[in-house]
Amino acid sequence: MRGLALALVLLALLPTAQAQGTLRERIKARIEERRAERGTAETGGLQELQVQGRKVLVHLPTGYDASRPAPLVLAFHGGGGHAGYMADDEKYGLQKKADQAGFVVAFPNGYSKLPGGKFATWNAGGCCGDARDRNVDDVAFVRATVMAIKDKYSIDASRVFATGMSNGGMLSHRLACEAADVFRAVASVAGTDATASCAPSKPIAVLHIHAKDDDHVLFNGGAGQGAFRDESKVMSFISVPETISRWVQRDHCAVPPQRVLDKPGATCETYSGCSGGVSVQLCVTETGGHSWPGAPSVRRGKGAASQALDANDVIWRFFEQASR
Repeated sequence: MRGLALALVLLALLPTAQAQGTLRERIKARIEERRAERGTAETGGLQELQVQGRKVLVHLPTGYDASRPAPLVLAFHGGGGHAGYMADDEKYGLQKKADQAGFVVAFPNGYSKLPGGKFATWNAGGCCGDARDRNVDDVAFVRATVMAIKDKYSIDASRVFATGMSNGGMLSHRLACEAADVFRAVASVAGTDATASCAPSKPIAVLHIHAKDDDHVLFNGGAGQGAFRDESKVMSFISVPETISRWVQRDHCAVPPQRVLDKPGATCETYSGCSGGVSVQLCVTETGGHSWPGAPSVRRGKGAASQALDANDVIWRFFEQASR
């Protein structure tokens, strides 16, 4: 009798338990729907692709329309960083700029021995870290990344650009040397040319941004004292003037340059009359150290980024001019 009574009680409770289970499922489903709706409404979210076993984060700008091919900007993190760090708008603001200007921005991850992809580096030639030491073919990886993005999204192949910070900026210089057929223009921040040889397949527009007081990649050449835990993982960096001189020669530009910006704390000079109608531009900030000008925040323990110019505005304006 006791067994029968217990069975009857459980049977009576079953509909309630089922209803609660169904309600929980419905609540969970609604939460997921709202997350999806919120992501679509804000920016489309950061979508993740896998290319050759590496993570690539992609941000579609507000109002992205697959019927209208959009420009594409690849943004490469600095040495020891990772894709998620470069995608952080508190650090770089590139997603916000993409929304304002209407371009797709992608954040590829460099080579890392760690499963999560952190502490990654790029093989930019003479620098840096394990990517260089293992002779990782980052040019092939970047080409594959561009193809994967084109396959998934609507991209204007004539407006594909590269930019990067430090080691990522060095990679941008290498891409200008070895992938000018893919990129319309490149822009490097705080990362000078690290290539041993360079023969672009066609003229390419190049922008370089650097702080005079950079304590990692010294403006006049060399690696800053104490800036790296293991200096064997870097190189004696080429100076900013030498980097610009190389590109002026490669693109056969006219000299002297024209001053296009002169304000307290920052100047920009442009070399025009180059082959193929391209230009080479150098922007210099007085302060800011090894950082992204205009950035709201920097790594803990570092000095504030220069606010004399906004790197994102300068870079996108340069890319737009290169597309004309």
